[in-house]
Order: sequence, then structure tokens, then C-alpha cells
Amino acid sequence: MNILFVAPYAPNPVRVRPYEFVRTLLRRGHAVTLAALWTSAAERDDLARLAALGANVISAPMPTWRSLRNSLITLPGRAPLQASYSWNPALMAQIQATLQAGEVDAVHVEHLRGSRYAVGVRNFFAAAPAHRCPIVWDSVDSISYLFEQAVQSSRSLKARLMTWIELERTRRHEAWLVGLFERTLVTSALDKAAFVGLLDRYAGEHLHSLAARIEVVSNGVDLEHFAFRQPCDRAADRIVFSGKMSYHANVTAALHLVNDIMPHVWAQRPTVQVWLVGKDPTAEVRKLAESAPTLPGSTERRVVVTGAVPSMPEYIQGATLAVAPLLYGAGIQNKALEALACGTPVVATAQATGALRVRSGQELLIADGAEAFADAILKLLNDAGLRARLGEAGRRYVEAHHSWDAAAQLLEAAYSAPLEE
Repeated sequence: MNILFVAPYAPNPVRVRPYEFVRTLLRRGHAVTLAALWTSAAERDDLARLAALGANVISAPMPTWRSLRNSLITLPGRAPLQASYSWNPALMAQIQATLQAGEVDAVHVEHLRGSRYAVGVRNFFAAAPAHRCPIVWDSVDSISYLFEQAVQSSRSLKARLMTWIELERTRRHEAWLVGLFERTLVTSALDKAAFVGLLDRYAGEHLHSLAARIEVVSNGVDLEHFAFRQPCDRAADRIVFSGKMSYHANVTAALHLVNDIMPHVWAQRPTVQVWLVGKDPTAEVRKLAESAPTLPGSTERRVVVTGAVPSMPEYIQGATLAVAPLLYGAGIQNKALEALACGTPVVATAQATGALRVRSGQELLIADGAEAFADAILKLLNDAGLRARLGEAGRRYVEAHHSWDAAAQLLEAAYSAPLEE
């Protein structure tokens, strides 16, 4: 198939879903034209790497001033700021030229931030029906579902304010978007249920026909990159929490881990060290390391904040255990999947595992509340046999349920969806 894949940012190993989708589609023999925005030289390099793999890349720069201007223009209206944040007419013009020039079998558009391009493609097809093909909008998560939780649980005042402004706009917009395209994709059944709830609220009698257009396509894991490591090769008493450390749900989780959970752990095991691993840590996250006391008999601090790292697997593979203490979120938590793939024992909240088919005590431990979470951490730290069993079971789970090739097969079916009248 000839696939036009539109992303409002440069796919890379951090933005793992579009990155792996493009790589896997290419590997499966499809022709992929990637239309994407970039904001830095590093992101241009990300696009060049995908071009080297065989993608035909069309792109445009997206300076911060343009995103801010888009948001200001959108603010007086009813549309969410997210839907216009990444809008760039120069990229849209290239997308239209691609559609006009040749055969495209399907258009795949990533995220709410890319949805305006999907609407632009739909408008192009209305004017040029001979070029029409299925449009697949990959919402990834239900952003309104995420915002509903963030308004209540985020520890960032900025995040609570922004989500409060965006929530009702996003609810209406997400429900409207489902009716425009042949398929809407989400990463989990929880997100699909959130979308169906929006349709029930805003679409009324059209609920059943529109709900049928929503499909779950879960995330996979690169099993070679996130390779299994034996327990004997791991550092002692090291806990890792991974993810982009500017994302408000991760910031809240990091604060909860260090300020609420770890004091219970340190009271019994003062030698435990927490590593917060991921790019763009906020000032609040950096302060967790700066204000942390040192380990007993050492100059090292109890909390380490790394910022961006060259190889995330090395940090996950080297830890005694991984944690996902999320208080809110949407979609699939890649941090949990990647740790399971590495054979690193995981302690997670129910919120972090709701999209996974895992069982507490079988593939990982699930605990909610600061004391219960701390008890689960201590249980794993004190039981090498349990760590080994969970690590092996976690790897088997990911191998069985989270293959990118399996996800690509679902994509291929979505790309062949019948055109809606």
C-alpha cells in the first residue's frame, strides 16, 4: 500500500508509536510518505533517520512563535487549542500536493494535534473525489479523558489551569472528529470507552454507527532494543521511573513517588536510590534531586534526575525494579511495557496498568496509596526469587501481547476500511 502518514511532530524513540508504526510499515513492504513538523536540528535528524530507512519525508519547520500564535487565534472560539497548536499551512500544502500527484491508498494522521490536517485532507477529497481514500485518525489517547483526571489530580497549577480551559472544548471536538473519518484509533479499551461516552453525550442517535468506527490498536515494544537482562546483572537497591519528565502526569507521579511513597521505603531501607530518567525534567522534578539527602556513607544523593539519556534500555535493564506510580493518565503506559520487556520487576498503580492484561502477583505488582505502594516496593527488594519470577513472566507477557507487527496488521485492516458516505 501507499500510505501518507501525517504527524504533528518528528517521530522518534521517545514518540514511540508513530516512530514504530512507520518503521514497521516500511519493513512490511509498504511505501510510506511521512509528513511531519520539526522544531529543532535534532528533530530534523530524527526525520533523516526515517528517510534513510526508506520513508519519503516531507516536512516543515514549526517555530514556537507559530504555535503560540495558533493558540491565541483559537482561544476566542470553541475548538481546543491542541487542535490548532501544530497547524502549519506550508505542511498542509505539501500534503495536498502529494495527494494530487499520485496514488495514495490511505491517509494516517497522528494525535489531536494533527487532527486539523486530517480535516484538511477530508476537505481536499470533497473537492477532488477521484483521489479519495480512507482517512485514519490515530487519536492515540482520549485527551478529554486525560484532562478530566488532570483537573482533579495534577500537582501542577499550570496543568490544572490549561486542562480546565481545554476540557469542554476537547470533549466536543473529539466527538465531532469521530464522525469525519473512516476509522479512529486509540491505544486501549479504556480510551475507546471514553470516546463512546463522548458520542453518547454529543452524537445522540448516531452513537452506534459512529462507535463502530473506533478501533483499539495497542502499542508494541521493540523486543531487541528493550532486551531481557538477568537479575544478577542489575544494580542493588535502585528504583527507576522513566518517561518524559515535562509531561504533567509524569511530573505528578514523580512528586508522588519521592515525597509520598519513598519516605516509607527509606524508613526501612535507607540505601535505596531513585532514578528519574527522561528528557526535559521540569524545575519541580530537578528540585527532587537537588534537595534529596545523600545515601548513607556516600556522597551520592538518594534521588538522581538524568534528563535525556542516549539509551533508555540501559537504565531500565540496570535497575533492581521499575515503578509506574501514576495517579492519572490515558492510553497505554509505555514505561510499564518497556520495563516488563527488559525483565525488570514492576510496581505500578492500577491507573498505570488499566490498559494491560496483567495480573498483580503474576507479571508485576499493583498497589495504590503511598503506604501500599511502598510495601510492594519493599516486598520486591526483599525477595530476589519474586523479582526473578515477575521479571521472566513480564517478558513473556510482552512477547505474547505487544508486537509491533501485530499492531501493523490492525493498521492494514483500518487502511482498507470502506469509505463512509
